Amino acid sequence: MKLNQPAWSVLTSKEEAISFAENVGYPVLVRPSFVLSGAAMRVAADEIQLTNFLSLATEIAADKPVVVTKFILGAKEIEFDAVANKGKILNYAIGEHIENAGVHSGDASVILPAQKLWVGTIRQVKNYAADIARALNITGPFNIQFMAIENEVSVIECNLRASRTFPFVSKTLNHNFISLATRAMCGMEAVPYRISLLDIDYVCVKAPMFSFTRLRGADPTLGVEMASTGEVACFGEDSHEAFLQALLATGFKLPERNRSILLSIATHGFRREFSKAAVILKELGYTLYGTTGTAQYFNEKYNLDIKPLKKPSNEDDKSICDETGVSNALTEIKSGKIDLIVNISEGTTRRDEISSGYIIRRAAVDFDVSLITNIKCAIMVAECLGRGLDKFKAKHIGQFYKLPTIGWEK
Repeated sequence: MKLNQPAWSVLTSKEEAISFAENVGYPVLVRPSFVLSGAAMRVAADEIQLTNFLSLATEIAADKPVVVTKFILGAKEIEFDAVANKGKILNYAIGEHIENAGVHSGDASVILPAQKLWVGTIRQVKNYAADIARALNITGPFNIQFMAIENEVSVIECNLRASRTFPFVSKTLNHNFISLATRAMCGMEAVPYRISLLDIDYVCVKAPMFSFTRLRGADPTLGVEMASTGEVACFGEDSHEAFLQALLATGFKLPERNRSILLSIATHGFRREFSKAAVILKELGYTLYGTTGTAQYFNEKYNLDIKPLKKPSNEDDKSICDETGVSNALTEIKSGKIDLIVNISEGTTRRDEISSGYIIRRAAVDFDVSLITNIKCAIMVAECLGRGLDKFKAKHIGQFYKLPTIGWEK
């Protein structure tokens, strides 16, 4: 079908996997055969990690091959849900993940209809989906996950089933996709709904819910293996309004008690990306704390007067910095002085980053402090606060369904 895909290979030995990874370059994604929710999927940054993850994959599916894929950094992930009849698409919906590709779709925040995709990107997605539906002669529901860098679209995977976003799509568009799929699969007349995604005058956002408080010691961060145990969705007049409402519906608490936020951002790249958001938070009057490197970066570059805190070296660390006398981040969290933690890890194998980052994230969960571990979500929250959306009042779903459309009739 001549579809773009990240380089991948089905492998049966460690030697083959290492050779493939060296050819395409690290990082690579290791995926065992026949697993659900990304179980035992891992991103390997080097040969040592790849060898370890292959051993884990072998334990999960010892007699099955392992798929190793080139892991693409910085790509936008796109969700395509559709119903087809004898290879022809009847209805479809295109949503975009707020997080970049690399976060399991079950853990991702999804915006529907997609708000920031180029027309050329949407065209490629539709053409690829139509080609796949035709080639597989699909009748019924199916889901395709795409990724896009700039205007270049690649296929991640196609699932010949209803995905977890099908109810979300049906509720957002106010049309029952499963009912349509059932009619098609039963050989009954299946008439497409009249839907124009570009003319829908509202947005819906799906946000994941987690149970890290019940999983002692679990690392509350996002990756390719699914961790969420539920999800909620909320409507809004734009993506920011819908996102914040969905986030609050998961139990997330805004930084209102002390108006204090701890920033711990591992790399200069992520810090640069978050810089406008940090300025917004400072201008709103929040007290900003930062682990040493983060505080130094924003103070030197943007003069934000962020108060530095020492990274903890272990779960009982109460020490202060000998050179500067600054307090320990863990102490401030435990004392209840921090309302929100933005902890963006490097995503590599640096031992100090993994240990201190994990301790901060785990303390956030154990001491009931709001936590954001994804750079895109952190920026979105800051933008929402900057727009005053924390004072927004929820509306009934019927108010959105009644909004007029332009160019078509519901």
